[in-house]
Amino acid sequence: MEVRTEDTIMNPQCIQISDFTYDLPDEKIAKYPLGNREESKLLVYRNGEIQERGFRNLPEEITEGTTMVFNNTKVIQARLIFYKETGARIEIFCLEPLNPADYNLAFQAKGVCTWKCIIGNLRKWKSGVLKMSFIFEGKEEYLCAEHIENLDGAHEIKFTWDNQELSFSEVLELTGKIPIPPYLNRDTENTDLVRYQTVYSKHEGSVAAPTAGLHFTDSVFNRLHENGVKRAELTLHVGAGTFKPVKAEQIGDHEMHTEHIQVNKDSLQQIIDAENGIVAVGTTSVRTLESLYWLGVKLLTGKENPYLLEQWDAYNLDGTYSRVDAYQAIIDFMKKENLSLFNAATQIIIAPGYEFKIISGLVTNFHQPQSTLLLLISALVGERWRDIYDYALNNKFRFLSYGDSSLLMKS
Repeated sequence: MEVRTEDTIMNPQCIQISDFTYDLPDEKIAKYPLGNREESKLLVYRNGEIQERGFRNLPEEITEGTTMVFNNTKVIQARLIFYKETGARIEIFCLEPLNPADYNLAFQAKGVCTWKCIIGNLRKWKSGVLKMSFIFEGKEEYLCAEHIENLDGAHEIKFTWDNQELSFSEVLELTGKIPIPPYLNRDTENTDLVRYQTVYSKHEGSVAAPTAGLHFTDSVFNRLHENGVKRAELTLHVGAGTFKPVKAEQIGDHEMHTEHIQVNKDSLQQIIDAENGIVAVGTTSVRTLESLYWLGVKLLTGKENPYLLEQWDAYNLDGTYSRVDAYQAIIDFMKKENLSLFNAATQIIIAPGYEFKIISGLVTNFHQPQSTLLLLISALVGERWRDIYDYALNNKFRFLSYGDSSLLMKS
């Protein structure tokens, strides 16, 4: 039984992750997407009541005038499989760019770039340069990988290729594989190239999809628009840390991964102008929206480094500022620094006891036991998370990335 003591509410670091578990049978995990994105089921939680709908009914569940916020990141084909002359298989998983460090510049790089990576079967790669051939316009080309140095659990890898016409983005499309979640226990298939992307994905950089958005279709978007629902977009590049299990007994001992935010002034203004509530699509959108609030607070209060929100900052900063003031502070900062985009990083952990500053609701899938995403759900709906998940388990909902969806309104 979940226990939320007064100390836990005041100090989320005391939360025991064992209080956030449930039995998830393997047969409940969706291994493949449905044929039609909007055919998934939709669990609706509002005013303490649980209802079952179809995802195509979502437009009727969103109040006119609501602003829905989407993460428009695009999943890159981040898994690169090399083979040594001995036949040893070495997998390199690209996490984030190092040189150039800017995502856009890294994907536009010609001939050479350096990335922070995870390496599979590293013990078989003691030294030397790995080489992979691929075909471009009927000609054989080569991608090479060189290990530069260790980076605290990851590795700096230098990639080079001879054809100066090709950007690194194009090289990845020709050589890489979409990194589907490890819990699917299967290889990437052709269908994943399309279905493990949202229909509104734009900016390359994620190594995992913002899966709440996988259910949306043009038809659903059209009906949302017809019903007077507004739409805003921002970017948070999802890192491999989203699958990182919580191994610490207490949340205070768990280190959150860093993810990168990118937002323009128009999107910030849309959040400022929202008049009838904000519904985030996906936990990544929640993390971005809430992180931007606290980064705005850092600007308002003169705190150092407004480009980084550390794991527990949101529980220590002054939360009395309005949404308008915090977001306007970022716009003013961008104007002062002549920035077209605000680029930042966040390690925010949203757990029971967190006070939401931006969102009033969330569209999301069903998450793994003992995960930080389940903590976020509990922060939003309180102890009713268990009733919601029990209902989903007992009524044939499909779980995790390719599973069904839910609309959860803040308790």
